[in-house]
Amino acid sequence: MDEARPTSGSQAHGLVPLFPPGLQAIYGECRRLYPDQANPLQVTAIVKYWLGGPDPLDYISMYRNVGCPSQDIQEHWHYVSFGLSDLYGDNRVHEFTGTGGPSEVGETAPPTWPAELMQGLSRYVFQSENTFCSGDHVSWHSPLDNSESRIQHMLLTEDPQMQPVQTPFGTVSFLQIVGVCTEELQAAQQWNGQGILELMRGVRIAGGPWLITDMRRGETIFDIDPHLQQERVDQGIEAEGSNLSGVSAKCVWDDLSRPPEDEEDSRSICIASQPRRLSDKDTEQIRETLRKGLEFNTKPALPPISGPRQNHDRPQSRKDSLESESSSAIVPHELVRTRQLESVHLKFNQESGTLLSLCLRGRLLHGRHFTFKSINGDTAITFVSSGVEGAFATEEHPYAAHGPWLQILLTEEFVEQMLSDIQELNTHEESKLPKEYSWPEKKLKISVLPDSVFDNPLQ
Repeated sequence: MDEARPTSGSQAHGLVPLFPPGLQAIYGECRRLYPDQANPLQVTAIVKYWLGGPDPLDYISMYRNVGCPSQDIQEHWHYVSFGLSDLYGDNRVHEFTGTGGPSEVGETAPPTWPAELMQGLSRYVFQSENTFCSGDHVSWHSPLDNSESRIQHMLLTEDPQMQPVQTPFGTVSFLQIVGVCTEELQAAQQWNGQGILELMRGVRIAGGPWLITDMRRGETIFDIDPHLQQERVDQGIEAEGSNLSGVSAKCVWDDLSRPPEDEEDSRSICIASQPRRLSDKDTEQIRETLRKGLEFNTKPALPPISGPRQNHDRPQSRKDSLESESSSAIVPHELVRTRQLESVHLKFNQESGTLLSLCLRGRLLHGRHFTFKSINGDTAITFVSSGVEGAFATEEHPYAAHGPWLQILLTEEFVEQMLSDIQELNTHEESKLPKEYSWPEKKLKISVLPDSVFDNPLQ
């Protein structure tokens, strides 16, 4: 173990204990669960993140878990990370308390790929300044152990064995990483992560009660029981809709209200054009929408785009330092005013296009909203239903833009029509592109294009 750095005023003589209190609290919970494994196998960051190293997790301990024969739970390895929560309390890494991250993997010997995976996820957390919540999904698009496995994505849930612990710096809870197949991830997107995890708990080879990841698993829960599992998912979507309210996507939108040759005060935002910048308030609203999509948010409201932000309901974090209330004053007036558009053209890649049904069926038909945030700039497309509060698109003016952020308000009748027209996108299979969908009476056009259009915008 490394000795903690001195910090003034925290202890007598200005020194912290040799064993940092945040670390001690997590180790205490591990000792409760594994009293006979005082010195588990451990992966350690040689150069700590707070000293310039690449890995945010200081330690990852690997415990042998005997399982539970009475519940038909097999022996497996249990990985527990240290570093997503505040271990030291001196702001060397954290300005807020996050969560610990255990992962349960069934193997005969402790492989290192789970530790590498957990470090990768932690780098995402530190770089994006987002946090994980129970029920979140992670689209990984690659076998988690770099093999030929079908387990290529992740869902997150509360660890069934480890209890939340109190540290001097706040409460630490433990999230479990659960490996899932593509079909299971897609079902979680269409419905919600917790619903799919509950189905997996009832299937031993899919994880069982403790949701143990077995990279050798070759069948999805839908392969094992196609009719019953799909019926439960469909019923869940029908009754509850989707909890996902936003995704990062390859997307762009064009304003067709004016001729493209009208360069002065052009309303078109094209792939090849210089991307405009969202104001800080709009950026915060998009982030808040995406953040809530990763939580169990059911309130059909967007944060207001004007007036001071209310941060009382979420913890203070480093993210707040990036956003200044006064910074919106330097944004040109024409970029912050809301513009009503007559006709729009939406463009998505195939992966984003397959989520349109989720957006329409799982969100808008339940009175909610859904945002596609471009990964190639500040462009954002938010679909809203008539019941969403705080939207600047209205039934009278259903297409409205605030800089590069477009909002589209769709009536329930039009949503039903669109779902029928884009039904072929629900197959999640590679299909011939481009695909065009047009509703002239609504002055709306949607194109599903190859990735190359978005990856090489100047071609």
